Amino acid sequence: MEENSQEEIISIVNSIFEVSNFTKTEFSLEFKIEDIEFKSKFEDLARRMENMSFVCRLEKIDGDKQVSIQKFTPKKQRKWMSTSWTPRILFAIVISFVMIDGYYRTSGTNSIVEIGDPLEMAGIYTLSLLGILGIHELGHILAAKVHGLKTTWPYFIPGLPIIGIPTFGAFIQSKGLTINREILFDVAIAGPIAGLVITIIVSIYGAYTAPILDPIVAEGLFAEKKLIAWDMGESLLMSASLAMFGKGGTGHEVIMTPVLFAAWIGFLITFLNLLPAWQLDGGHMARTLLGPKIHRYATFGSIGVLILLDYFIMAILILVMSYRNPSATPLDDISPLSRNRKFAYIGIIVLALLCAPLPSNFLPGILP
Repeated sequence: MEENSQEEIISIVNSIFEVSNFTKTEFSLEFKIEDIEFKSKFEDLARRMENMSFVCRLEKIDGDKQVSIQKFTPKKQRKWMSTSWTPRILFAIVISFVMIDGYYRTSGTNSIVEIGDPLEMAGIYTLSLLGILGIHELGHILAAKVHGLKTTWPYFIPGLPIIGIPTFGAFIQSKGLTINREILFDVAIAGPIAGLVITIIVSIYGAYTAPILDPIVAEGLFAEKKLIAWDMGESLLMSASLAMFGKGGTGHEVIMTPVLFAAWIGFLITFLNLLPAWQLDGGHMARTLLGPKIHRYATFGSIGVLILLDYFIMAILILVMSYRNPSATPLDDISPLSRNRKFAYIGIIVLALLCAPLPSNFLPGILP
């Protein structure tokens, strides 16, 4: 660390905090501070240090609050992620995959009951599914912008059209450092909430337009293997959408149209993101509230829930990834969450339960 930089940093820290002790090490400057109100002061310091290419952390050591500052070395991005064309190409691929998937699903449904032109329905399906995912990521981006945190554009992940789901969701990356728990919480909660609003709208529209089969006709189609019982689970919110139009409960054989399938994916993605696991959105929220140790236990608990719901691949993925990068750590890991955010997390737990794909033996199923 250059001498001029050291002097400037020492001057800045002393102008913001009440410093009672200063220590200089080979790679960092460490300040013991006595301020009772320090959250907003540290946020100001962190932004100023980041602009100077330094990173500072606020820790509690032996009961004392200590600010450590050292040179910031940004991680090198993979070349394919550093170009602005990557998110655009991925988005184009995902649109193609979703359109193909929607066309195939509509054609299959039309062989049983006419629901519309395959190309037109594929467009509605694409708008519904990518609307859910896009608004989810937009929620993250807007929350990050409110807190002065720069992010990348969303990277949409291509899936397996026809044989699975056409997209595995999307993600954004932060271009800056997360300063405190409240910022991490706000950015994490904004995505699932925004995406869930669109998912509910899509679910209601899908439930309204989904055709119902006569039980006797459905039995014949089952016998001919033209219909297969839906065994991927159904959320309480989707069941509520069907019930709004008298299509819920036993004796109602509802066709899983492409739009209804888009809603199902939306509820599934929201549920997965709200799990208090790893670096999922719910994992970030749990980490800010519960701390790193309990967050790790919550990750294992989430893996257990996924296994019970027969989502083994996702459970294994979270288990593997949690060992590589267990959780995000804000620069200020001392300041607690506000009371309102703690209450909001209770609401998140409720929403996760409402979006969970409950087994078909728990709720009456719907048909593909």
